[in-house]
Amino acid sequence: MDFLDAPDEAEFRERFRTWLADQGDAIKRSHSDDEYWTSLGDWHHRLYDAGFFALTWPKQYGGHELPATYEVIVDEELAAAGAPPKPSLGYLIQGFSRHGSDAIKERFLPGLINGRDRWCQGFSEPDAGSDLASLRTTAVRDGDEYVINGHKIWTSYSDVAEWCIVLARTDSDVPKHKGISAFAVPMRQPGIEQRPLQMINGITTEFGQVVFDNARVPAENMVGEPGEGWAFAMTTVSHEREPHTLGFAARYLKAVHDLEAQARATTLSSAQAAELAWAFTEAEMLRLHTARRLSEQLDGVKHGPEGSIDKLLMTWAEQSVGHAALALGTASAIAGGSAEGLDFYLYSRAQSVMGGTSQIQKNLIATRILGLPTS
Repeated sequence: MDFLDAPDEAEFRERFRTWLADQGDAIKRSHSDDEYWTSLGDWHHRLYDAGFFALTWPKQYGGHELPATYEVIVDEELAAAGAPPKPSLGYLIQGFSRHGSDAIKERFLPGLINGRDRWCQGFSEPDAGSDLASLRTTAVRDGDEYVINGHKIWTSYSDVAEWCIVLARTDSDVPKHKGISAFAVPMRQPGIEQRPLQMINGITTEFGQVVFDNARVPAENMVGEPGEGWAFAMTTVSHEREPHTLGFAARYLKAVHDLEAQARATTLSSAQAAELAWAFTEAEMLRLHTARRLSEQLDGVKHGPEGSIDKLLMTWAEQSVGHAALALGTASAIAGGSAEGLDFYLYSRAQSVMGGTSQIQKNLIATRILGLPTS
């Protein structure tokens, strides 16, 4: 495989690198505090207005229709510069593109892509996380609207979002997977209550709970037909689990190289050295795996349940880097130094839960790829 840039890609990389160098304090925000999450909208606008966001999406909706390699270049250069990652919206854009009508796509995709409309995702519930099909939120037709009642959790950016893509049960008389529909719900209305959740590393604005109490949504805001919400969900989560789509591989390698530089300035114990070596191995493994996935994508290969393999590998890589960061950085954090290593470790623990637990990913691999029986 040729990892070198083609001439057009090299020119794009240099142009983006130059732009990043001119962004000043905008790229110096910590990735593990509330300021980062509240400023993410501004970062989205900066990237989009400069022509460095939505590179692969149709021009009709504000994209650039470039090959996926250009998104990888952006991810690599953002990581190298220590800049915030680009907003992870590709999975929602995929869902709207594949399941939305032309009217829905024309209405919602431009604002989603250019960042003028901020979105959150209302899928998980307190009693329906990995078993998403058991969700209890309901949407009942009332004339030209649906009335929504229920409780969502782990809803990223819900406190700043104007819109939420909500999965709700519209039919209780069919199998649970077939009675779910998807809606684009306006968030600034009576009947929607925000309940922020403080994370273990101190962040208070990334996750939240959202309670819907007779909230309303126009019937025309249903994405797809009634009962197609499960198909919408499967499209979004399959892309949500792809590390090359999220740009994580480059960021993990950057973290490992930073830890290596830190290690060269001190004497490591054998346990610390082992943690760092394993983190490098896992991060490099993920980089090569995502390169293969990218190559397949450029050849027109569509992935389905294979996304569960990607998600497991991504989890192992992030948590290995987190363990190394903890091993090398905790002592200095406790002594009053930088707490970034501890923050990285604490955040990495969520990777085996968010986007579908590791246990669920193993079940999907067993049944949908290996063909093993379910009982």
